[in-house]
Amino acid sequence: MPTIATVTMNPTVDLSYEVNKVIPTRKIRGVSERTDPGGGGINVARVFTRLGGKATCYYVSGGATGMTLDGLLGALPFSCFPMRIAGNTRIGVNIFELETGLEYRFLPPGPVVAEYEWAAALHKLEEIEADYIVASGSLPRGMPADFYAHITRLADRKGIKMVLDTSGAPLREGLAAAPVHFVKPNLREFQELVGRELNGKDEVIAAAREYVTSGRTEIIVVTMDVDGAVLVTADDELYLPAMNVPAKSAIGAGDSFIAGMLYRLAEGDSERDAFRFGMAAGSAAMLTVGTELAQPADIERLLQQFPA
Repeated sequence: MPTIATVTMNPTVDLSYEVNKVIPTRKIRGVSERTDPGGGGINVARVFTRLGGKATCYYVSGGATGMTLDGLLGALPFSCFPMRIAGNTRIGVNIFELETGLEYRFLPPGPVVAEYEWAAALHKLEEIEADYIVASGSLPRGMPADFYAHITRLADRKGIKMVLDTSGAPLREGLAAAPVHFVKPNLREFQELVGRELNGKDEVIAAAREYVTSGRTEIIVVTMDVDGAVLVTADDELYLPAMNVPAKSAIGAGDSFIAGMLYRLAEGDSERDAFRFGMAAGSAAMLTVGTELAQPADIERLLQQFPA
């Protein structure tokens, strides 16, 4: 059974509501609601275990909201290791307006993490033993931009395959620290990384290939929203168009993609087949309400729509 350890330094307690219509200053009564544990690595772990893999989840937790997050994660079928801080875990709010099909997302920056707290977290992460480490999501205030670089070096030292999904300076520092196995920026994040605008999939593929040939990553996928996604490895490249699905929520689509592709890679699939599975998983997440994320039955059904 493939095993992953996920690292989530800025998790959320995700509240999701469906309402008929959003009206300013009015009390808006929800038609339905969900409460889920959220944040990049946590979302990846949730979908990865649904597919049959084994996950261990390391995450920052603090305050009363951290206790809520602990309780939500305690009900899920994987091991969780909270790394304590004094500040409160953030709460994300997602509103789906039934009348228009529009989604509204509110996400605060999160707590300030003190140096002794993130240093203790790094010490805790030294115990990780898994096939893959997935470092995903933003870093909270107070943490250094090279925090993921420490984890990249840790994975390299231990011979664990590193998966990196973040943006800005943490992404740049992480890629510079040691070679990673798999990185998945979206187009905006990738353009920021390379420092220039990229027009069309051919320019994206060419820029992505620079990161593979330089040895900074073995696999890179750049997702381009409605324009699909590209896969680049040392000896292959593939473009897949976006799937047209009746979207209920875009939340967790990227995390579901990573979980799906990583699961198939861990099972021994080729990069191409794993990429197709990941695309189906990302699309499947959009079929679900709020922060429910991708479901295996939806992934398998959508997978049939991608060319072999």
